[in-house]
Amino acid sequence: MRAYFLKSEFQPQFELNDATRLAKELNVPLEIVRSSALASDIVASNPPDRCHHCKRLTFQAIWRAASADGFSVLIDGTNASDDPATRPGMRAISEYDVLSPLRICGLTKADIRQRSKEAGLFTWDKPAYACLATRVPFGERITEDKLEVTEASENFLFSLGLKNFRVRRLGESAKIEVTADQIPIIIQYRERILEELKKYYIGVMLDLKVRE
Repeated sequence: MRAYFLKSEFQPQFELNDATRLAKELNVPLEIVRSSALASDIVASNPPDRCHHCKRLTFQAIWRAASADGFSVLIDGTNASDDPATRPGMRAISEYDVLSPLRICGLTKADIRQRSKEAGLFTWDKPAYACLATRVPFGERITEDKLEVTEASENFLFSLGLKNFRVRRLGESAKIEVTADQIPIIIQYRERILEELKKYYIGVMLDLKVRE
């Protein structure tokens, strides 16, 4: 068994840090596969099915690494809560013969969190997180600068104690999405947030349609 983590411009550093820590705690070898998502023009152009094209590149890169290491079976973490209708990237799973044991066994996100907690994994309550590219509206070209700005902005909000949130681009402005219980934190640190995010954006807004 070997774990593979694909690191491109789309994955923030903390995700790699968490993967490295988890692999070490489980005593599983981890190989970091580096690839540039933005090297693909169709991915960088950011069409509505961007995730499908990106996932294809991901599986291609991991299959190359796994095959070179002598492996013939590749599995991923797709689970029973993932809806193919809202996740175009899932099409690539069958296209590249990737197995999803959590989904095959009918395990939902809630099931996985509970079992992870029982197993003592530090990731059991880790907030759901989508790649940095999801912060850029479809049709707007993705650049490395936009991704770096997003990561820096979200790292700052993490430092204030926020967990389940997003900083999305809206033109040259930032739109912050948080859960209802975190709005008081945004208000408490409003001036600090404005001071920091104004380094990267013309305007900073709070989306009142709160995250679930």
